[in-house]
Amino acid sequence: MSSIRVGGETVRGATDAGEPASSGSRAGASVTDAASDAPDLGALFPGLSVAPEFPDRSPRAIAAVLARLINDGDLAPGIRLPTVRELGTALGVSPATISQSWQALARAGLIESRGRAGSFVRDTAPTWLAPRMRGMAAPDDPVRLDLSRGTPDPLLLPPLGPALSRVSARAETGSYQQEPVIPELAAVLASSWPAQAETIMVVDGALDAISRTLEQVVRLGDRVVVEHPGFPPFLDLIELLGAEPVPVRMDASGMVPESLAAALLRRPAAVLLQPRAQNPTGASMTPERAEALAGVIRNAPDTDHLLVVEDDHSGLISTEGDVTLGTWLPERVVHVRSFSKSHGPDLRIAALGGPRHLVERVIARRMIGPGWTSRMLQGILLDLLTDGASIDAVAEARRQYYTRQRALGDALRARGVDVAPADGINLWVPVLSERSALVQLAAGGIRVAAGTPFLAAGADAAGAGGSLAGSPARAVGPSSRTGGPASRRPRDFVRVTVGVVREGIDDVADALATAAHHHAAGGY
Repeated sequence: MSSIRVGGETVRGATDAGEPASSGSRAGASVTDAASDAPDLGALFPGLSVAPEFPDRSPRAIAAVLARLINDGDLAPGIRLPTVRELGTALGVSPATISQSWQALARAGLIESRGRAGSFVRDTAPTWLAPRMRGMAAPDDPVRLDLSRGTPDPLLLPPLGPALSRVSARAETGSYQQEPVIPELAAVLASSWPAQAETIMVVDGALDAISRTLEQVVRLGDRVVVEHPGFPPFLDLIELLGAEPVPVRMDASGMVPESLAAALLRRPAAVLLQPRAQNPTGASMTPERAEALAGVIRNAPDTDHLLVVEDDHSGLISTEGDVTLGTWLPERVVHVRSFSKSHGPDLRIAALGGPRHLVERVIARRMIGPGWTSRMLQGILLDLLTDGASIDAVAEARRQYYTRQRALGDALRARGVDVAPADGINLWVPVLSERSALVQLAAGGIRVAAGTPFLAAGADAAGAGGSLAGSPARAVGPSSRTGGPASRRPRDFVRVTVGVVREGIDDVADALATAAHHHAAGGY
């Protein structure tokens, strides 16, 4: 006999999932005795106009029905769910079956337990997060394997102890008008920059750099070209500036030139792209593609004002070569290099380089705000970029990420999941149903990121769909080659942070492939 605590209830006498409890157990007796007067499902879900249907009464299928109701807004945040005994009695299954469903929903971030008060539909994420960032925020509930966060493996970050031991004991500065970048760091950055930059500065992370740059050139009503799929905070930022995103199709080498050419006809103020380890697809731009995109921009009409902003967020852990459109368009490109993935997200430090007239406007604006990025942090970064042990640690992280990407990608392709080769720490996985995949994986203790926040609204209607953005030409599953009933095409994607998968690649691939190939019961 087992005991499970769910939503303030202790469930004992658990039996096999999906099976009615045996009449010999206390739980089984309650199910049997109540068979004739089981509570009405409509009464258990009073907020619904139509009582939910549960044609399949396995834990996963029950969770799928409720996940659909929650995601569609039929079960609103804050609504109290039936107890496991109430719903188990109504469905003729054991409380343990319902408890497994509840646990899967909690791991997917859809419900939460409030102790003796019961289980409730989870409230929305904090309002201080922008809309798409709220969609990316993972719940704090424990999960066996969290592949949703897009963060590097903490065990692969270089240790900070040696660098911290060499930091000044006092947080002092000679003047509030002192040069905002320490000269030694400026020299190291310039020596490794992918193209000649007139000015390089240091800011508080890549998004800080991109936000401050776009604020200088994007006005209310302007358009900004973005990748599709792309990084959700970019879309939030563009919306905050009162601008309109113009999505451009992606392939394995980055933005597709023909799609960019079409987008430029709309006279955007800026192009925002990720040259390497693109988030979420992992695509890296080749030098040939970068030159082609630069040629498209140079030859497009009415683009003299256009600025290209590049977010090289994973540069030092990327296995692909450094590349920038600034090689061909130095006067139009601002290149941003973040050190979060390579040296630690909590350092909150990135470098920005580009035309002097624009970078100095960003510096001037910062001087009447935060002023500068802490020179203590700059000193730590300088140490990390020049210390031999730290350099070796980053090189080992790059090797490990490459190995993990290749292993999981090969394992998924062997299981009929058509994932593209990827760089960096993320993998873009096609699935038949995003919501179904999230719930199925959560039931197995795996959390991944939903694909929807990475897609610009209306992108497919604008012709931005592509092989990395949901093309119907990409098949999922071996049955797709036969034209049989299982030959359904992928409609959705999930993002998987493969960089934190240290072991058990085959087990993870099995779970992902199962979720990719199948719709769970309940309308998905």
